Amino acid sequence: MSRIGKLPISLPANVQIDISKENEVTVKGPKGSLTTPVDRDITVSTADGQLVVERPTEQKRHKAMHGLYRSLINNMVVGVSDGYTERLELVGVGYKAAMAGTTLELSLGYSHNIFLALPKEVTATALTEKGKNPIVTLTSIDKQLLGQVAAKIRSLRKVEPYKGKGVRFVGEQIRRKAGKTASK
Repeated sequence: MSRIGKLPISLPANVQIDISKENEVTVKGPKGSLTTPVDRDITVSTADGQLVVERPTEQKRHKAMHGLYRSLINNMVVGVSDGYTERLELVGVGYKAAMAGTTLELSLGYSHNIFLALPKEVTATALTEKGKNPIVTLTSIDKQLLGQVAAKIRSLRKVEPYKGKGVRFVGEQIRRKAGKTASK
């Protein structure tokens, strides 16, 4: 049995679940609404304030989807009730971040600024304090979309291992390398 798939999802009081005939799960909460299609073989049911995901057989394909859909639905429940936050730190001399409407403007040491249009589901704030690295905070109810946007921003200037400059997640440990002078 899938260790993740067999766990029931506890539903907060302010979250409503709707399961359509086409096996599409809609989760509504105080922060918004999310919908995901579920494979026809997987059954989703609610009972006693809990949501249970079950599979019909022990096939490898059903086992893989069992835990997957349980995790996706759980992420949706947490997203509409609490939301998700991702914080990125810009490490480097002259690196800046600013918000202009729904566009994030980044200055990452290139000869030009980078303008990144954010999806409407993701909101961002850029905080720059004197003497500290700029921090971009991304918030959304959709965990997948938030991770994708954060990865896109990080890919614009990956952290290099010699000086540690680049865009990184707050608290991320970077493996540093010694330079040429350390070889003697």
